[in-house]
Amino acid sequence: MYFGLSEEQAFFQDNVKKFLEDQASLDVIRRIVAGEGDDLQKEIHQGLINLGLNSLLIPEEYGGLELDLLFAAAVSEGLGSGIAPIPFIGSYVMAPLAIMHGGNDAQKEHYLNKISANQVRFGIGLTEYIAAREDAGVEITGNKVNGRALFAIDGDNATHFILADNEGAMCIINVSDPGIEIVKLTAIDKTRGYFEILLKDVNAEVLENSVNNKDPITKTIDAGRIMLAADSVGASQVMIDKSVEYAKERKQFGRVIGSFQAVKHMCAEMAAELEPCYAIVWHAAHCFSNVPEEARLMACQSKSHVSEVGKMVSKKATEVHGGMGFTDLLGLHYWFKRIGMNRQLLGSPEIVREEAGRIQGF
Repeated sequence: MYFGLSEEQAFFQDNVKKFLEDQASLDVIRRIVAGEGDDLQKEIHQGLINLGLNSLLIPEEYGGLELDLLFAAAVSEGLGSGIAPIPFIGSYVMAPLAIMHGGNDAQKEHYLNKISANQVRFGIGLTEYIAAREDAGVEITGNKVNGRALFAIDGDNATHFILADNEGAMCIINVSDPGIEIVKLTAIDKTRGYFEILLKDVNAEVLENSVNNKDPITKTIDAGRIMLAADSVGASQVMIDKSVEYAKERKQFGRVIGSFQAVKHMCAEMAAELEPCYAIVWHAAHCFSNVPEEARLMACQSKSHVSEVGKMVSKKATEVHGGMGFTDLLGLHYWFKRIGMNRQLLGSPEIVREEAGRIQGF
C-alpha cells in the first residue's frame, strides 16, 4: 500500500516551491529580514494568494477550495523549504479552522467568505491556553477582552486576531480597536512576525461554539502543530541538501570533505532520521481529516518528534559546513532559526509529549 502525497498534492507543492525559488531568493529574504523589502514581501504574498493558499481549507460554499489538511501540509512543507516570509499557518489554516469549528453560522458566513476573498487577514494567539507565562493571560468577559497575549503569529498586516483564554474559549478582535496595543517581538527567526498583544476593554466577538467546548481549540491547535512539523520537515530537507552539495565541493587536505567518513556519517544520519518524518506528518494530517479518534495523538507525536529531528539536522548541517555554516554568506542560519522557532511554537516537545501522555492515560 502506498501512503504519501497524491499527484495533485505533489503538483501543488511543486508550484509553491517553484514560485519561491523564482520570487524569494536568498538575497530577497535578506532584504526582507533587514526591513528593506516590504514591497517584495507583499508581492510574494500576493503571488501565493493567487495560487489559492488563503482558501485551501475553506468550504466551497464560502468561496474556498475545500481541500483536506494533507494538502495544507504539502504546502507548509514547501513554504518551509523556501523559508517563505509570509503568513500561512495562523492566517490560512488555524484561523479558518477556528471559525469553522468554533463559530456560529453567521460568523462562518461573514469571515470565511472574506478570508477566501482576501479581504481580511488573521493573526492568531493561543499560547495562553497551551502554556501561559505568569504575567500573561487573556480574560474574556461578555463581549470584552482584557489581558496580555504572547507569541501571536502571522500578525504582519493582520486586520483581526483570534485569541483564547485559559479555558479554551476563542474570540475575534479587530486591530483597529483603540484598546489594543500590538508590539512586534524580537525573535531569532526573522522570516516571520511574532507579536505581543496588550488588551484593555477591547471589543471581542466570541466564537460561540468554543465556549465550554474544548473541541474547536483542540482541533485548531492540532492543525497548527501538524503545519509547524511540515514546515520543519521542508526546512530540514533543504539543510541536508545544502550539506550534501557543500560536502561534494569543499576540499580539505586535497580531497572533497564528502569523502571523509565522519562527514558521510553525519549526512547519512540526517537523511535517515528525517525520512520517516515525512510519513508521520502525512499520517497526522490524514488522521486530522479522516481518523478523528487518532488525530490529536498523531498531531502531538508529529510535532514533538519532528522538533527533535529538526534540531539534530540543523545542528549537524551547520557542522558539515564548518565555519562557513555560521556566516550570513551562505544564509544557512535562516533555516536553522526557522526550525528553532517551530520547535517552540504551540508547545515545546516536552509540553506536547506530556499532552500525548495524558491522551493515552499515562
